[in-house]
Amino acid sequence: MSSFEADPEVGLSAPAVMELLEGAPVALGGPRGFAVTRTLPHRQRRMVGAWCFLDAYGPQDLAGSDGMRVGPHPHTGLQTVTWLIAGEVLHRDSLGHVQEIRPGQLNLMTAGRGISHSEQTPRDHTPVLEGVQLWVALPHAVRDMPPEFAHHDDLPVVTRPGLAATVIMGTFAGATSPARCHTPLVGADLTLAPSAEATVPLDPAFEYAVLALDGAPVIDGATLKPGPLLYLGSGRAEVDVTTGSPSRLLLLGGEPFDERLVMWWNFVARDHDEIVQMRADWADRTPRFGEVRGYDGPPLPAPPMPISRLVPRGRVR
Repeated sequence: MSSFEADPEVGLSAPAVMELLEGAPVALGGPRGFAVTRTLPHRQRRMVGAWCFLDAYGPQDLAGSDGMRVGPHPHTGLQTVTWLIAGEVLHRDSLGHVQEIRPGQLNLMTAGRGISHSEQTPRDHTPVLEGVQLWVALPHAVRDMPPEFAHHDDLPVVTRPGLAATVIMGTFAGATSPARCHTPLVGADLTLAPSAEATVPLDPAFEYAVLALDGAPVIDGATLKPGPLLYLGSGRAEVDVTTGSPSRLLLLGGEPFDERLVMWWNFVARDHDEIVQMRADWADRTPRFGEVRGYDGPPLPAPPMPISRLVPRGRVR
């Protein structure tokens, strides 16, 4: 982690907080799998609001490759949020949904007590794939709810001087996404014109982070390029963004999530023993996670459990 101030944990709620969280390369499905850059959870900051996981991928030229191909795998205690910049992804889940997602559309899967799904590039597809995969941690009161799936292809768009914002989750600048949230949060895709000088409205009760999807926008004096996640802290009513070339940002925010979590593989739980049971239920193919039908490949096996017990952790490691 690098930081724009000497001690980013001092005055955590002050507007001056800015932390640059460098991403880690990860191959989904094994060493030869689909390459992504993971910025949440980070070794120093695990969450932004209830947002607990962020993978960014592409732009990837799909010529001569199978593109994304992630076999059936389980989830618990979270919502998956799929957002594309370019290309298509075909979703199948154990509730029986088969849904192709395209740019500007939201796939929202709520795992609750347990669900499984697969993700892959469809047979007929455009040449480039780019997008983000996010998780939202479910609070204790609903973490064992029945699983759900929703697809939203008509999301609100807010225009302000210098920018247009698609509201993916929560409320931004007075516009609210139809997606179901279980904690106060926001996710928005901001498109900025060249040579823009825009003021982005924020909620001082939320903590925020931004990811550059395209261009090199300047945020409060810091130039951000695609790759790292810029954490902005809380206590801000707005943030200034300027651009030279056209730019695109993913804005994430939410009320600080104070529950301590255990995150391991595809599971979000509250203690080690819950993870052990979740892993066993997947390995034993119990009814908990159901069955994904139509994917032409095997389900992903769960990795071995670590030797030491998993410890619940807060949003800052």
